[in-house]
Amino acid sequence: MYQPNDEMGENFTGVKNQKLTRLAVCLAAVVAVVAAAELALVQPPDLAAQLAAKGARPAVFMVGPNVLYRSKHIPGSVYAGPGQSEAGLALLKAEAGKLPRDQEVVVYCGCCPWDRCPNVKPAVDLLKQMGFAKAKALYLGTGFKADWLDKGYAAEAPKQ
Repeated sequence: MYQPNDEMGENFTGVKNQKLTRLAVCLAAVVAVVAAAELALVQPPDLAAQLAAKGARPAVFMVGPNVLYRSKHIPGSVYAGPGQSEAGLALLKAEAGKLPRDQEVVVYCGCCPWDRCPNVKPAVDLLKQMGFAKAKALYLGTGFKADWLDKGYAAEAPKQ
């Protein structure tokens, strides 16, 4: 019924599991890339340069945990509540509602690695529903500390 498979050798299950594990890792990477492709992204060095330059600046909203914002945040950013909660989205809607719809808006979180962040996508989705065609997400692949603070980009502590 079954023919021996020389490629798989004696340990059929082990080799099969290794191949399946590699396949699963590849598929997870593809899913992360596809999910990111749905969002307009801005990279940290690009946003840092844009914020440092003279001229029009995007509105920047932190949509992650308040404890992160209270620690350090991007200068001029506004805390808008966690994007994963109804209360956070309501706060974002109230803050963004004060802006013209043609304004560039950037949201960021940085609570965890990008592919596990529960806050950014709902926030961008809400902004697009509100008519912000220039809504973007700051891509923080590892987190705010590693991808922003540790790179030496500008940060500030909340005003007392």
